[in-house]
Amino acid sequence: MSDSIKNIVTEEELRRAFVGNSISKEKPQNKVDKNDNNTKKAFWICTAMGTIGFIAGCGMILYALLSGHEEQITNTINDSFEEKKAEEYSALTGEVLKDASLKNAPTYCVQTPNGLDGARPQAGLNEAGVIFEAIAEAGITRFAAIYQNPSAAVIGPVRSLRMYYLDWDTPFDCTIVHAGGADDALAMLSSGGYRDLTEDYQYMYRGTYGGRLWNNLFTSASFLKKYNEGKSYNTSEVKGFLRLTPEESSKERVDRQVKQKLVITQSAPGDTSEIAPETTSVSINFGSLPSYNVKYDYNVDTNTYMRSYGNGEGHMIYNCPAEEMNGRNPEDVCNLTQMTPSVVAVMVVPERKAADNYHEIIDTIGSGNAYIFQNGIAIQGGWRKTSRGDQIKFTDKDGNEIKLAPGQTFISAIPSYGSVDF
Repeated sequence: MSDSIKNIVTEEELRRAFVGNSISKEKPQNKVDKNDNNTKKAFWICTAMGTIGFIAGCGMILYALLSGHEEQITNTINDSFEEKKAEEYSALTGEVLKDASLKNAPTYCVQTPNGLDGARPQAGLNEAGVIFEAIAEAGITRFAAIYQNPSAAVIGPVRSLRMYYLDWDTPFDCTIVHAGGADDALAMLSSGGYRDLTEDYQYMYRGTYGGRLWNNLFTSASFLKKYNEGKSYNTSEVKGFLRLTPEESSKERVDRQVKQKLVITQSAPGDTSEIAPETTSVSINFGSLPSYNVKYDYNVDTNTYMRSYGNGEGHMIYNCPAEEMNGRNPEDVCNLTQMTPSVVAVMVVPERKAADNYHEIIDTIGSGNAYIFQNGIAIQGGWRKTSRGDQIKFTDKDGNEIKLAPGQTFISAIPSYGSVDF
């Protein structure tokens, strides 16, 4: 069944769907029908439950009420809440964890290049729960990709660290995976008590595919796990973003679509200013090199955003099998797939050239404008971060913290001379 809402389900239609047209026959106005009251009671219970996924449960509730077995209601609702209580959500992505014991599994922050000098396509990036994107040098963007419980046989390439990436990495309590870096970032790593995995051929390897040039340093999920286990880095205390539950996220989509249909079908349309229109395309301009601008196209069927580069080519990455590659190139055995995050966020950040007029300096502590794209809608607001160890908070125009939808989140930090179009 498509997530798109094709029709507004009225109370009468709900009743007919479960018990047939006969129940809707007109009754004397001075006579209260128990079944009718029970039907309304069931309808509002179902509405309170909020999502299409509970339709089957609603049917059971309605049947129990109409049959006079109201004691079944308590059991049905309690069973539902017990199931909900048992679920554990990932602090990184907000998704339901199949194994609750993995909630505090170690995290890894991998510095990943995005240049035209052999960095593309990256490998394993589809498994990162959160990805930060910013200009590293001369208009060229780089990623800080945060992983938890990865399984990819190839992750990378791995490149050098910048101070602002370290600022964004810190709240995730992760092992910093990199190949050298800027002096200030390296100094902070050595003095700040970080878990530091720099270029180390016990846990990384150089691929032999010539087209990669110097972007040929890779690692794997098994290598990262081996490193952490050897250092007794067994857990991570992730400070994640405020998240919607999967049910709340589905309800957000349904509520918006139902409101739109109500306005469309009203004979005298009311105020639509509070109803966010569906945003089908997002373009992000970093304000420098067109090759690093990106575009997202919203896919309503998957509720994800298909990521492409400024030239229209999809952002493809190598999805590698969960088995040891023994130092092989991702080109040899991995499959290409397009990046499709569930949430796209854009932060406008104070940014300027470093003293060498080549690298960038980005202020990460402070605040600025922000744009959040999720569930097919656009939310304009702001961001703020109060310290290196504090997580970024995204807020709406009224200053309320925005709950991000569950799933992979791609965050682009653009300078004030960049732009966002949607």
